[in-house]
Amino acid sequence: MSKTFEELGIEDKILKAIKEQGFETPMPVQEEVIPHLLNDDTHDIVALAQTGTGKTAAFGLPIIQNVDSSGKQTQYLILSPTRELCLQIADDLSGYAKYKTDIKIAAVFGGASIDRQIQMLRKGAHIISATPGRLLDMIHRKVVKLDKIRTIVLDEADEMLNMGFREDLESILSETPSGKNTLLFSATMPREVATIANRYMKKPIEITIGKRNAGAENVNHIAYLVQSKDRYLALKRIVDFHPDIYGIVFCRTRMETQEVAESLMKDGYNAEPLHGDLTQIQRDKVMGKFRIRNVSLLVATDVAARGLDVDDLTHIINYNFPEELEIYTHRSGRTGRAGKAGTSIMISSTREKHKLAQIEKKLGKQFSILPIPGGREICEKQLFHLIDKMEKVEVDDLKINSFLPAIYKKLEWLDREELIKKFVSVEFNRFLDYYQNAPELSVKMDGKGSRGQSDTEYTRFFINLGEMDDIKPQNLIGLINDFTDIRTIEIGQIEILRNFSFFEVDSDFKEVILNSFQGQVYKKREVVVELAAGKSKSSGRGAKKKRGSFSSQKRDIKFSFAKKKNKKDRDRNRHR
Repeated sequence: MSKTFEELGIEDKILKAIKEQGFETPMPVQEEVIPHLLNDDTHDIVALAQTGTGKTAAFGLPIIQNVDSSGKQTQYLILSPTRELCLQIADDLSGYAKYKTDIKIAAVFGGASIDRQIQMLRKGAHIISATPGRLLDMIHRKVVKLDKIRTIVLDEADEMLNMGFREDLESILSETPSGKNTLLFSATMPREVATIANRYMKKPIEITIGKRNAGAENVNHIAYLVQSKDRYLALKRIVDFHPDIYGIVFCRTRMETQEVAESLMKDGYNAEPLHGDLTQIQRDKVMGKFRIRNVSLLVATDVAARGLDVDDLTHIINYNFPEELEIYTHRSGRTGRAGKAGTSIMISSTREKHKLAQIEKKLGKQFSILPIPGGREICEKQLFHLIDKMEKVEVDDLKINSFLPAIYKKLEWLDREELIKKFVSVEFNRFLDYYQNAPELSVKMDGKGSRGQSDTEYTRFFINLGEMDDIKPQNLIGLINDFTDIRTIEIGQIEILRNFSFFEVDSDFKEVILNSFQGQVYKKREVVVELAAGKSKSSGRGAKKKRGSFSSQKRDIKFSFAKKKNKKDRDRNRHR
């Protein structure tokens, strides 16, 4: 039987504060971590638990209880990857300390006035919640001193390392006293996190809630298999099939995020983009609307969504696979929190099926592979959602009564059945019209579990680099990787000629290629990439398909070299 917060040793003032916030019984990570921190704060701890499992209270409640408020020096430092999470932690700690008003808590993060934060820190802060970059800036300005730190908490450590904060973390840790204790909280334990733990922690106690690197227990994992060209149509059907959806659609790049969000908004969906090109003011505005549910779909990149703390998400939709499959655990862990059920959906093309198996192995769970909802199913879902809303709507008699006589007179020629039909059709007709002749989008399995022939369509490009520029297939693939910053683009035929070349890329990335190569330079020569003639489909050509990374020269990429001078003119004409 679970213990109570009182039995864990939480003092009365903090108990009063957290009870007002709705805390009832400790969550598993809290029950495991709190006794260690209250009874013996000299041990280092590595706690592996999913996002949304109560980690902030696990370290926050003991920190508030253990603070010595008689002085001004900073005793506790909490590092997190993003501004949003940094602020959320500071707000949570302030809530726990509601009746301990002598405790000073400061939030230190980028994207806000540094002068104001400096003033706050100079007044003294017993606890600092910070992002690594801004804290390092404060250390260099000699505003923050960490020589009296008792405990440092690395929250969402895996995400901090994924975001490139390793050097900043090491610089900060080098400023802290050797006698401190370190608490590391992480959803997964990749090699980089293990390296930090081994280097900076002393025989840490490891606490694992659930399976290591596994997804949240309350999340249902669903995969829909479609052809690449139907990915956006599939997304719309999924959203239409879940009328009460409140979730995040994850895309791979900033450009894709903006395009998907704009398409959804144009098609009448309540969506907004969240990516790195937004200013902090724009980001705050989008998140404000999403938190109060004025926006029901947030279309985001992984980096932009890190550290978001939003409750009650019903769905996570993976528009594309993440570049690193471990990131799927982070994505899916944003739903199904606090004991509630959630759904994580993967839209997969046929050629990506092997990635589903890899994720299943990491999660220890299987995807339910379902057909894309058809028009009839969607219309039925929307119809009954409309009826449910009508049944539950609250009627304000005082405001509506004066209008009813005229309304009754206007509708008196309709009988009950006609009235219901017309009421339902007002909102429902658009779904009936749209899905009346909707095509089948799902790709069916054959008996062996394969998806039949590949659905990859390629677009052919001309590039003004060739043998004279020392270009080889692996160099060209490297340019595609570097200029697009995507390692998973499907590449077809590559043809290297003397002064120029041709290459094929998955048509889904046509605009990405054109935009990414603009203004680029290779060996002091401006690179020009243009569309060449025609598309090809792998199944009809037997082209060798390779991923967008090039780790081995043993890959079979089909290419040819020009042997005759007039071959150049023929290919130039074909390009034109």
